[in-house]
Parts: sequence; structure tokens; C-alpha cells
Amino acid sequence: MSTAVKVRDPKTFVPQDVWERQVALILRDPGIGTEKAERIFGQTIAYFVTAGENTDLLVGPSVEVDKGVHSFMLDTDLCVQCTNDGGGDGKKRGDVACVSDDDKVRADGRPMVLEQTVKVIEAAGFAVDRELWNMGAKCTQCHAGCTDAPNTGKGK
Repeated sequence: MSTAVKVRDPKTFVPQDVWERQVALILRDPGIGTEKAERIFGQTIAYFVTAGENTDLLVGPSVEVDKGVHSFMLDTDLCVQCTNDGGGDGKKRGDVACVSDDDKVRADGRPMVLEQTVKVIEAAGFAVDRELWNMGAKCTQCHAGCTDAPNTGKGK
């Protein structure tokens, strides 16, 4: 006897007007169409929900999912809740993870935390858009030397 796994829909976690506003904000990024913006925000919600449900694990977004993370954080009060409690080593558990150059990476340069994040999201019942998580990222969203950290000179 097999048990059917119910796939969780990220759209059920935010009101429709919030979903539409966030997709519109992601669309401001050059080269992203509506379909990809929807995918990015869906993975962003899956990431946030999963991080909140697994506060004991270090998780972090890929470069592509990070676009939704930034959009959502900057457009809501979540920014205040997420950005100011990183601890002495620059890492956070169960929230936005910061991956620095000394973190373990795979041969392709992706931090191991991305693999853990994908596994946790899948285990939580969300579909994972592998294209958005396999971007060869060397870091995730943070101010410890990542994609658009303002204090590192590595900004976009």
C-alpha cells in the first residue's frame, strides 16, 4: 500500500494580491518573463515556508530564488525580521542563510547548503523547480560576500 503525498501549492500561503505584486516586482529584473517570475516567487514561498518549519537547519536560496527573496523582503516587514539576527559567524538557521567562501562546496561550485535546502523543500511537500536551484551559485543572499551584498564590492 502506498501513501499519496500531497504537493503543497505556494500560492496558498500568500493572498492573491501579494502574489501578483511580488511577481510584478520580480518582472522588473531584465530578461525575466511572467512565467519565470511566477516560478521564482513560487520557489521563494516554498523556501520561506520550509525555512520557518525547519528552524534547526541551515538553508539558503539559489541566485535565481534570491531574486524573489529580495523582492519579498524589501516589499514587506519581513526584512526587519530576517536581516538583523545573523549571529557572530554570519549564519542563520531556519531563516535566510548566509554562505561564505569557507563553507563546503560541491565540485561545480555550488554550496552544499543548496542541496540540503532542495531536499528539505521536497520533504516538506513542495515541488522543486530544479532549473532555479541549479544555477551554479557560489553563495546565497547575505552580507557575507554574496550576490548583491552592498558592503563587499560584489554587487550586480
